[in-house]
Amino acid sequence: MNKTLNDVVVVDAVRTAFGRAGEKGIFWTTRAEDLCVPLLQALIQRNPGLKPGMVEDVLWGVTNQVKEQGGTIGRMISMLAGWGWEVPGCSIDRMCASGLTAVGLGASYIAAGMADVLVCGGVEHMGHLPMGYMRDAHPRSEEVMGDASAFNMGMTAENIHDRFPKFTKEMADAYAEECQRKADEAIKAGKMKEMIIPVEATLADGTRQIMDKDQHPRPGTDMAGLSTLKTPFRENGGRVTAGNASGLNDGAAAVLVTSAKKCAELGLKPAMRWIATAVASVDPRVMGIAPVPATEKALAKAGMTIDDMDIIEINEAFAVQALYFLDHFGLKPDEPRVNIWGGAIAYGHPLAASGPRLIAFLKGLFKENPQARYGLTTMCVGRGQGYTMIWENLLR
Repeated sequence: MNKTLNDVVVVDAVRTAFGRAGEKGIFWTTRAEDLCVPLLQALIQRNPGLKPGMVEDVLWGVTNQVKEQGGTIGRMISMLAGWGWEVPGCSIDRMCASGLTAVGLGASYIAAGMADVLVCGGVEHMGHLPMGYMRDAHPRSEEVMGDASAFNMGMTAENIHDRFPKFTKEMADAYAEECQRKADEAIKAGKMKEMIIPVEATLADGTRQIMDKDQHPRPGTDMAGLSTLKTPFRENGGRVTAGNASGLNDGAAAVLVTSAKKCAELGLKPAMRWIATAVASVDPRVMGIAPVPATEKALAKAGMTIDDMDIIEINEAFAVQALYFLDHFGLKPDEPRVNIWGGAIAYGHPLAASGPRLIAFLKGLFKENPQARYGLTTMCVGRGQGYTMIWENLLR
C-alpha cells in the first residue's frame, strides 16, 4: 500500500448570502436544500473541465439534522442539483464546526488516496430549525458538562467574561464596532461578489427576488448604540449582547477540494493547499476558548507558530471568545492579520455554513494578498470543542 500522503488543494469556495433567521429573513420561504443546490451548480459552472460525475462524494455539515435538514441532506442535494444518482453524499455534525469538519475530513480522505474530487460544505436554516430544536438531552447531560450554562452559548460567553474579567464589555463592544466597520468597508469594495452565489427566493407577498447580499451586517454601528443593548443572558451585570455576538442566520457554503494531481489533470487552478488540521476540547461551560488548544495543536503538527500565519480567520461566535484567542497568542484586539473583512458578528453565524465561509474568505484574501503565504481558519464549537485548519496560499 502506498503510504505517501497526497497534496490536497482547495480549488473554489462559494456561499449564499447570509439571511437573518425568522419571518423577516430573506430566506424565510426557502428550504435549506434549496440554499445548497445553487452552490453545487455554481462549482461546476465556475470550473470548466469539472463534471458532476467526477465528484466522488459530497460531505455536508449540518447541525440540526431533522425535517428539511434530515434525511442525509448531503446525498439529496446532488440529486436536486441535477447530478443524477451516481454521486454519493453524507451529513456531518460537529455543531458549529460541522461544515469545517466536512472540509477537514475531505482533506484527510483525499490525502489518504480514497478520493480525488470532493465537494464539502454546510448549511443551516436557523429560521426553520432553531438551535436545540427537537433535541432530547440525556438526564445526566448537565452533570457531565458542568451545569446548565453549557447548553446556552450566550451563557458560555458570559462565563468567559467571569473567568477572565480583564475582557470587559467595553472591550467586547469595541471589537464588535470594528468588526462591523471592516465588514462595511469590504462589502462596499465588492469583496463579497466573487464568493456569493445568487439565490432566487420568494418574498412574503409572493414575488420572487434574487438574494445576493448579506442581510445581517449593520453599518454605522457605534459604541454609543452598542452600550444601550440589553444583556439577555444575564439581566444584571451581563456583558454579552446582540451587538457583540454573532446572529441567528440562514445560509450555506461549499468548497471544492481535490488532490493536487487531479487539479492539474483537469486544468483547474488551485487556490490553497491544506497543511494541517486539529480538533480540541475544553470545559463545555467556556466552549469559546477551545480555538486556542485546537490552534496550538494544528501549529505543532505543521511545525509552525502563530507568527507564521499571515492571515487569520476566526469565527466570532462572541467578541469575548475572539478577544481570548487574540490575547492568548499575544495579539492585539485590532491585529491587522485577523478577520480583515470582518467576521461573524457582522455577517452572522449560520452554524454549519460558517466554517466553509471562513475558507471562502481566506481564499479571497489570499488572492488579494499574494505576499501572504500561510493562513488559518478556526472556530469554537458548542459542547466545548475547537477546530482549526492551516492553509498555504497558492495564488502567490
